[in-house]
Amino acid sequence: MGLSNSIRERRFKYGEMTQKELAEQVGVSRQTMNAIENNKHAPTIDVAIRIADVFREAVDTVFEYEYDGKPEFLVVCVSFAGDPEQIDADCDDLAASLPSEAL
Repeated sequence: MGLSNSIRERRFKYGEMTQKELAEQVGVSRQTMNAIENNKHAPTIDVAIRIADVFREAVDTVFEYEYDGKPEFLVVCVSFAGDPEQIDADCDDLAASLPSEAL
């Protein structure tokens, strides 16, 4: 349950990069990188993006959030309609397009 990552595996995939080297590229301390890698500290979104960028990977490839063994989905409906009824319709359309496990 919670946030997990594959930072260690990716560091070794990329030429046995040290935590210090990764931390320097990301702009955090080695201690912070150690805590993130060992799931003792959750990174900010900005830091998670910078870590993924170092590996040239998507954030959801490096980090995964699980709850009760099932992936969690966060769905945000953004509508540029000014009419509240149209906004509701747009969000209903979005919900209808999601896989059942996301609902």
